[in-house]
Amino acid sequence: QVQLVESGGGLVQSGGSLRLSCAASGRTFSSYIMGWFRQAPGKEREFVAAISRSGGRTYYADSVLGRFTISRDNAKNTVYLQMNSLNPEDTAVYYCARDGRPFRGFETVVAGTWNGMDYWGKGTLVTVSS
Repeated sequence: QVQLVESGGGLVQSGGSLRLSCAASGRTFSSYIMGWFRQAPGKEREFVAAISRSGGRTYYADSVLGRFTISRDNAKNTVYLQMNSLNPEDTAVYYCARDGRPFRGFETVVAGTWNGMDYWGKGTLVTVSS
């Protein structure tokens, strides 16, 4: 059983920055594409960013492109989300998730619907005040 534990959320003023972390259990972390998602109050969960197994390729939602950076440290079984220039529309619970199958092609995953993510963390709340 894989466990994903997010941390780093909190309250920040508009224009500020936060860095989220997601620590994963297990020995096969580097075999999977990882992603960050978020759910704002009253809205559906949405994709934020994804990163390939090696960390060499990334993909972002248009709403965060240029402001957020996803990265990973496979030696530490951890994926990060650096969030800069935050605005109140970024207020949400942020979740990390793991792709459902190991060694899948990055283009295949990002072209899909993200329904294949099989393990999810419990989330960390980010609140951006105006």
